[in-house]
Amino acid sequence: MNKVPMTTAGAARLREELHELKQVKRPQVIEAIAEARAHGDLKENAEYHAAREEQGFIEGRIQELEATLSQAEIIDIERLASSCEGRIVFGATVELLNIDTDEEVTYQIVGDIEADIKRGKISVKSPIARALIGKEEGDVASFDAPGGLREYEVVEVSYV
Repeated sequence: MNKVPMTTAGAARLREELHELKQVKRPQVIEAIAEARAHGDLKENAEYHAAREEQGFIEGRIQELEATLSQAEIIDIERLASSCEGRIVFGATVELLNIDTDEEVTYQIVGDIEADIKRGKISVKSPIARALIGKEEGDVASFDAPGGLREYEVVEVSYV
């Protein structure tokens, strides 16, 4: 079984969602099913069918979260920081300067499951992350993007 890298914060978010689904959402949908069942004829009972469908989604998400967490290799970024000495590694937050446009961006390198570009989290498997791994402040990272070659200077590396 392949372990999937994940930050401690990412694992905590998934555990929180799992807890919410098991302790709040699941009981609510079970109650909704019981209430809809009490209305009688199940063939034409839209409330019952909607509640059963929602139950299916909740149970599917619970299974997905449990499987993800069981396969996760949780990496504590703070412990990793002391041995990295300013190098970019999994979990690092990097401030970059686009050499062509002078635009600054900040990304955290995370596992596939946590990746969310809108929140500034990029997958460790992405082209930019692969180009950044091992670099230090002041280094330039180049990678091929769909729009052509991109170059970023590493402005700052932190392990938050």
